[in-house]
Amino acid sequence: MEENIMNWIYLITAGIFEIVWATTMKLSHGFSKLNFTILTIIGMIASFLFLAKATKLLPLSIAYPIWTGIGAVGSIIVGVTLFGDKISPITWIFITLLLISIIGIKLTTNN
Repeated sequence: MEENIMNWIYLITAGIFEIVWATTMKLSHGFSKLNFTILTIIGMIASFLFLAKATKLLPLSIAYPIWTGIGAVGSIIVGVTLFGDKISPITWIFITLLLISIIGIKLTTNN
């Protein structure tokens, strides 16, 4: 049981680092700012390492969509709040559906 919880913590952490590297990649301005470029690379490596740890026991068919979903929804939130991205109301409906899907995948898995 405790090992199962750790795999989900690894997966969530991987998703958070997915958001980190996407954000720092934007801040790197096409990899022209060294500090943000380095943070992007660190975020990518950390994200993949935590995903690899999570998929040791979690099925890929569950872990991968949740990882990408966390990264997608988190990056949208960062884009709107930090970078002032404009999202249409209909797009927010689809973002909500994506979030519901991520939660649904977790709730319906046996892991």
